[in-house]
Amino acid sequence: MDYQKEYQKWLDSDVLTAEEHAELEAIKDDPKEIESRFYGPLEFGTAGLRGTMAMGLHHMNLYVVRHATQGFANVICAEGEKAKERGVAICMDCRLHGMEFARAAAEVCAAAGIKVRIFEALRPTPELSFAVRHYGCQAGINVTASHNPKEYNGYKVYWEDGAQLPPQHADAIARELEKIDIFTGVKSMPYDEAVKAGMITVMGGETDEAFLKEVMAMVIDAQAIPAVADSFKLVYTPFHGCGHRLVPEALKRAGIKHLLCEPQQMVIDGNFPTVKSPNPENPEGFYLAVDLAKANDVDFILGTDPDSDRVGIMVRDKDGEYKVMTGNQTGVVLLDYMLGAMERTGKLPKNPVALKTIVTTEMARAVAESYGAACYDTFTGFKFIAEKKNALEGSGEGKVVFSYEESYGYMLGDYVRDKDAVTASLLLTEMAAYYYAKGMTVLDAYQALCEKHGFYGEKTHNLVMPGLDGLADMAKLMKSLREAPPAEISGVKVVQFKDYKDGSVVDCATGTKSTMELSGSNVLRFELADGTSIIVRPSGTEPKIKVYILTKGADAAERDANVKKYGEWVDTLKK
Repeated sequence: MDYQKEYQKWLDSDVLTAEEHAELEAIKDDPKEIESRFYGPLEFGTAGLRGTMAMGLHHMNLYVVRHATQGFANVICAEGEKAKERGVAICMDCRLHGMEFARAAAEVCAAAGIKVRIFEALRPTPELSFAVRHYGCQAGINVTASHNPKEYNGYKVYWEDGAQLPPQHADAIARELEKIDIFTGVKSMPYDEAVKAGMITVMGGETDEAFLKEVMAMVIDAQAIPAVADSFKLVYTPFHGCGHRLVPEALKRAGIKHLLCEPQQMVIDGNFPTVKSPNPENPEGFYLAVDLAKANDVDFILGTDPDSDRVGIMVRDKDGEYKVMTGNQTGVVLLDYMLGAMERTGKLPKNPVALKTIVTTEMARAVAESYGAACYDTFTGFKFIAEKKNALEGSGEGKVVFSYEESYGYMLGDYVRDKDAVTASLLLTEMAAYYYAKGMTVLDAYQALCEKHGFYGEKTHNLVMPGLDGLADMAKLMKSLREAPPAEISGVKVVQFKDYKDGSVVDCATGTKSTMELSGSNVLRFELADGTSIIVRPSGTEPKIKVYILTKGADAAERDANVKKYGEWVDTLKK
């Protein structure tokens, strides 16, 4: 693409506002900035779009949103009149321009003859997945950038099962977008006109209640919270986002009496004024919640990200310090609790199954199997987890009771097909209350699992490579590791090399090649002689390569030494 020509096209367009035009005019003498904004469109993948908000083809703005929606609308229309009637559910989180982008998407769908159900205001991502299934919609659109910094926004697309779009439909949209001019190829129906015409219906409290009914039905041990409600306390923060209403409501309905919501972060604000990053994976964001917990003698802290699909916890240790529990650790303890509680209450189904991604701790497999449950791996992303759940349950092979990934995402129940921090917050609280009654914290419960199953350790390293040069550097590193895989890492032999792109498995000692079940993703895996796995993959939403260390030690000291040792090797990849 000729970026200067594309830049000029935008400058010459008569649809831009004076302010938008001025923003582009301001960069006319900066060829590098022009190139970064116009060298190509944001890539439309199975996760939709995500980027920083600015004018330009490679950023999130009204024109990019309308263009993407026109492509999606064409794909929906190709399914026939019934699909148009079933329509699209649309949601948004707390991000700047969220409602503006959501309404713009609704207007394009309405102009294409597609019925729209749009939320009256911001809602958790899992509620959008629920709404698609609950109302029998053909598709869904969610304007969100999840836990990214404030400069970002995004556009996620869902299909009729409530999961993010399958690859064939994402490819179909990408092909449509190549044919559609971003300015002249998009049709839009004014919002108020579309409402009057019955093309747009607004969703509100009635959908919340239907969703909450399903969430509350996920309680396993109905006495766990009421039994300690007079003394058990917790702190909750939504990090200025969508969990602000439904998470506290679910906890109160479960019987929580002492719920302390961090007041500054309960304020909805897409600028995220109290944190550098509104991500529960970053412990520094919890500082206000920790202060509130200390002042009120609280053991347990919950935090959900801006679109309330991820949840993180902090737990007070015996020294009175608040410790972050990673997504891997939290998921393992929750899996163990849920299977145990289901067993105790007679709710454990036949052929129970746990699902996790390939980069999630192997400790989950050990826990699942200790209860007679199977554990399957999928690629990273809940669309793959949803696909596996649908396949297993559709064939009668097993009943999925728990699904998670290491980056703080949990999918529970049958009413959503995406990460769900609302339901996860409820069950994590039930679990914390259960252990509180035993004089234990969730941290104590995790330690007990280490004593039982082994000392597993995990660490994710992010090799950030921004800009155009970064894209080339990422491709170069993946090519180098694929074509010349290391024979040893940190002095330990690589015994097996797996390439998830073609599904190949190479025995490094003999050179023998075989294949594995999973293929079709740009991911490399190195299995080491000491049982450690090192996995390398480019992020699908951010300019970085993620390197995952999954290891195990005879004790905590050996585990930590392994994590450190292999982390030093990862550092060499940056050079």
